[in-house]
Amino acid sequence: MASIIQHRGKWRAQVRRKGYPVYTKTFATKAAAERWARALEAEIDAGVLPSATAVAGRGYTVAEMIADYRKLRDASRPVLDVTTEHYNLLRLAQMLGDIEVARLKPDDLLGYAQRRADAGAGPYTINMEVGKLGTVMRLVAAHRRMTLPDVVQQARPLLAHLKLIGGGGKRERRPTEDELDRIIAWMERRERGAMYADIVRFAVGTAMRRGEITRIRWGDLDDQRRLVLVRDRKDPRRKAGNDQWVPLLADTDYGDMWALVQRQPRVDERIFPAGEAMVSKLFTRACQELCIPDLHFHDLRHHAISRLFERGYRIEQVALVSGHKSWQHLKRYTNLRPEDLHKGPAP
Repeated sequence: MASIIQHRGKWRAQVRRKGYPVYTKTFATKAAAERWARALEAEIDAGVLPSATAVAGRGYTVAEMIADYRKLRDASRPVLDVTTEHYNLLRLAQMLGDIEVARLKPDDLLGYAQRRADAGAGPYTINMEVGKLGTVMRLVAAHRRMTLPDVVQQARPLLAHLKLIGGGGKRERRPTEDELDRIIAWMERRERGAMYADIVRFAVGTAMRRGEITRIRWGDLDDQRRLVLVRDRKDPRRKAGNDQWVPLLADTDYGDMWALVQRQPRVDERIFPAGEAMVSKLFTRACQELCIPDLHFHDLRHHAISRLFERGYRIEQVALVSGHKSWQHLKRYTNLRPEDLHKGPAP
């Protein structure tokens, strides 16, 4: 049933239906508002998604949404034109840009994935691109106060079944922003979910392994230097006694890691009182239910180290976080391209 409300001398109609955007329009008379609402509900009952043009007066396209996303990112973390993200956004705008956001369907994403596969893109690449579209839709919808169907999530099961999305060959799988946000939201709905969601954020912000995260204690913190002592870090020659002070950085994708630690309730001597097996179990279950292919908890470490390089940290600085002893072990995370050298050395 539509909601018809008098507002500042006019009549505002609002139609809400599960699985559809929220449609709102203002009219001079109550009768006009009721006619519009009845016609709109009839379209929805017939299985037709009303066009954004009919509802809002002008179609809001995927290309316009991507442009708005870039503007939002300019305020915090701009999308540089030399990054993979920039080219992913360009491709999405070129291939899906003319479609109205409110009319975007899983079939559109299926067609996109099939065309990308025909052009030679692999399942991992297509998964990254589709995931980026989900990130764009979620951020822009929140900013514009829009309610949109979760088209990316609806399309994932079919895309995975057809093997159009998946992991890469060599183990270099990295999660997309969209995948991480969905996993964290899924964790937060579970019992003790806030802690498990923060464990995922902490893994991305510190590059620690699950065992290292679940072992650290409140007594291992250095308040003055904002460091944490990670005990018995994995080492091919010596693990026992291989302790390392690790900085809890403030400029990570999930904010200040020191602040994240401080907000944990002090109910145990450990900062994150969870079992390694349970962390993996919940992470795997989240990926299965969200149709996120071929992603392991340990992939968060690879992603975190790669992000440090992408933000301009030098090898010796990254090693202070990751615990690696040599360039040989760290070079697989850099994804350096020869053309990048034209920009000169890192400061």
